[in-house]
Amino acid sequence: MRLKPPDFYILFIVLLLLSIGIIMVFSSSNVRAYYDYGDSFYFLKRQLLWCFIGIIAMIFFMNYDYHHLKQYEEIIVIGMILLLILVLVPGIGKIVNDARRWIGVGSLTFQPSELAKLGMIIYLAAGLERKGDKIKSFSMGVLPFLIVLAVVCALILKEPHMSATVIIGATTFIMLFIAGASMAHILGLGAVGGAVALALMRSKPYRLQRITSFSDPWKNSTEGGYHIIQSLYALGSGGFWGLGLGKSRQKFFYLPEPQTDFIFSVIGEELGFLGASIIIILFMVFIWRGYIIAANAPDLFGKLTAAGITTIIALQFLINVAVVTASVPVTGMTLPFISYGGSSLTITLVEVGILLNISRFAEVK
Repeated sequence: MRLKPPDFYILFIVLLLLSIGIIMVFSSSNVRAYYDYGDSFYFLKRQLLWCFIGIIAMIFFMNYDYHHLKQYEEIIVIGMILLLILVLVPGIGKIVNDARRWIGVGSLTFQPSELAKLGMIIYLAAGLERKGDKIKSFSMGVLPFLIVLAVVCALILKEPHMSATVIIGATTFIMLFIAGASMAHILGLGAVGGAVALALMRSKPYRLQRITSFSDPWKNSTEGGYHIIQSLYALGSGGFWGLGLGKSRQKFFYLPEPQTDFIFSVIGEELGFLGASIIIILFMVFIWRGYIIAANAPDLFGKLTAAGITTIIALQFLINVAVVTASVPVTGMTLPFISYGGSSLTITLVEVGILLNISRFAEVK
């Protein structure tokens, strides 16, 4: 069987976003890089390396028959759970900003929770296809997946990394819905999940502070509301056209992590409303094409995998933009394809490679 070319829209948008990301990572990070490392190009050089590795991985999976992924389902589940356990072991997991989310030596690190996002998608897609009509049953269909989800989320919460937990949980519910699970089960689980999320937010003072600061950041402008205020200053000062590439003022140690979580704020400041809108439009077209590929995939495994990948990238994009625009409380979430980060960028490009491979089998116009 001769495969079609991969989806042009997805491929073009991803390459364009990567190019924008490389430029904006340097623009947003050069001041901090020089101050912390004595090298203005520190973050840029590392981002270029990870981008190169990610593109190689994307090309490989773009040409690797996605059907073969099903045979590695058990290895993927066991592997991601073991990595999530290892990252919590002192001496193996690295602590950065009071969170133990990384495994690595020196400056070379890897974030197991990023791999867990993709691992859960493949596990769910393979398992839900195998279940068939049994998915209508709670005990025989939904419960086994919830047990694995609970284990994965509990381990990620121990890091702690609540935003990753929310994204994996939301993606799981969406995939269950697409697979035909009972709406009553999904709504019930959604209510339980919402109650658990609320309890977790109230369980830690810093999480509760983020919620109270979100409602009125200027009331606590020097602590909980500081990040939101600086982000709004950046977006507001950019106006329609922006201050110009490289001319951000908030990157001068006002914005926290301007090259990662708040890179969209720098985009708004330097490229203005116009530049920020173009980024949003590109992501919306990506999401549209992703779900088109999912709808036209030739089998349920392809449909669920494509939908899961599209959903997880869409949620990361929406949460990141919502945070920097003060639409939701502050949480650590990078902007896919654009923010600085090795493991997140590489795994996201692997996901795109799988999505592009599915598009080669799908009857998409």
